[in-house]
Amino acid sequence: MQKINKSFGANRVLRDVDFSLGTGEICALLGENGAGKSTLMNILGGVLPADSGTICLDGKEVHFTTPLESLDSGVGFIHQELNLINDLTIYENMFLTHLPHKGCLLDKALMRKKTKELFERMNLELDPNTMVRDLDASYKQIVEISRALMQDASIIIMDEPTTSLTEPEIQRVFAMMRTLKEQGVGIIFISHKLGEVMEICDRYTVLRDGCMVAQGLVKDTNSKKLAEYMVGHEIRTESLKRDQNYGDEMLRLENLSDGKHFRDISLSVRAGQVLGITGLLGDGRSELFQTVFGAMGGRYTGKVVIGGKEVHLTDTHQALLEGLAYLPRNRKENAILKDMSILDNGTIVQLPKFVRGLFINKNQQQEAFRIQQEKLRIKMGDKYDLITSLSGGNQQKVVLAKWVMSDPKVLILDNPSQGVDVGAKEEIYGIIHRLAQEGVAIVVLSSEAQEIIRVCDSSLVMYHGRIVGHVSGEDMNEKHIMYLATGGNQSEKEGAM
Repeated sequence: MQKINKSFGANRVLRDVDFSLGTGEICALLGENGAGKSTLMNILGGVLPADSGTICLDGKEVHFTTPLESLDSGVGFIHQELNLINDLTIYENMFLTHLPHKGCLLDKALMRKKTKELFERMNLELDPNTMVRDLDASYKQIVEISRALMQDASIIIMDEPTTSLTEPEIQRVFAMMRTLKEQGVGIIFISHKLGEVMEICDRYTVLRDGCMVAQGLVKDTNSKKLAEYMVGHEIRTESLKRDQNYGDEMLRLENLSDGKHFRDISLSVRAGQVLGITGLLGDGRSELFQTVFGAMGGRYTGKVVIGGKEVHLTDTHQALLEGLAYLPRNRKENAILKDMSILDNGTIVQLPKFVRGLFINKNQQQEAFRIQQEKLRIKMGDKYDLITSLSGGNQQKVVLAKWVMSDPKVLILDNPSQGVDVGAKEEIYGIIHRLAQEGVAIVVLSSEAQEIIRVCDSSLVMYHGRIVGHVSGEDMNEKHIMYLATGGNQSEKEGAM
């Protein structure tokens, strides 16, 4: 792609951007939200026309006016929201755009045969007859990749493919990508996770404000430099140290168990404290705090004490009244209402406060949101625009705003920086610390050790539903956290027994 330009009205999104991809190469396309990555790939994928510039595939200039034309030329685009139908089998999903017929009927035998042959070629142990709804997120991602290969894609665009995946699932997708690379497929990898870029990519191209600002070999750089290219200034990576003058205890759990996901959990969080909870797949941290927030219907044993008062939480409304707030993981599925405005998304938790008789007091609603917009520095257009018009980082701030508006005693943040760029991540970390300084007790659930180290005062590490360690100070480092999260401490105890 050479000298690609694209404007939307007066907004110039791409400015003379160059991008290249070689056979059997994985190239990272990096940049903050709004840098122009999606627009550039939508042009390559036939979703949008360029205002000017050229695209050449295998040395031949091409012009795409539809996604189908791009796909027919060998460009497969795997979007962040997977385009699979859960109520169909794998083999049916594989042929959705080009169904083979035998007379008047679908040739299902051929569909199953070709799907099986492709899986064997890719060393995948998947049954084509499996319903897509029965697959975990990583295998759904792999089915999307396989569908592109079924259509003879020689280039695959992967837009944030690991956002909702656990570490083992990520490694499964990476294994698939390495196999594709060996077979000569070029992959464009769009991601905000710079550690993954360093692990899986050969080259990188960085966009900032619609311009290509850096490119080169991954082996010649590091994640800190990539982050600086993306935001245009140095990014801090050290822990955010601050005075730890905590107030009263806001949340205490005593021997909390649900008999399935977590057992004998005891912990305490004080006003102004930022406590991390980390671990690996199956550690039970999300289920633990969903239970604490009343989302599991009160099915637990043990004690939950909020602000010195023992409570038994059976629903989320009760938890909200008791002073808890919970920002869930996977924003797009669990946190935003896509068909509602920025204003409604940011105030929905507190909407009953603005109701007068049969009507909503719009002035009160707008003023309450305006305060949070300024406080959290939400960058947006009109407050009545759809929430989906915002970047991932600003969507996350709107979700955070609706919970901060409730003046919680305890704010639980489950993967608070998931799917946001490095600049927005730093802003969210700053917001967390400002809230802590205002006296909110904060619990951060994260599988990223660097995030825990960066933002938390101390952290508990979980392994198979139990707390296996407490880290703070010099002990709060990636090596020690990973040692505990993989059961190292537990293995020693079992060996001693």
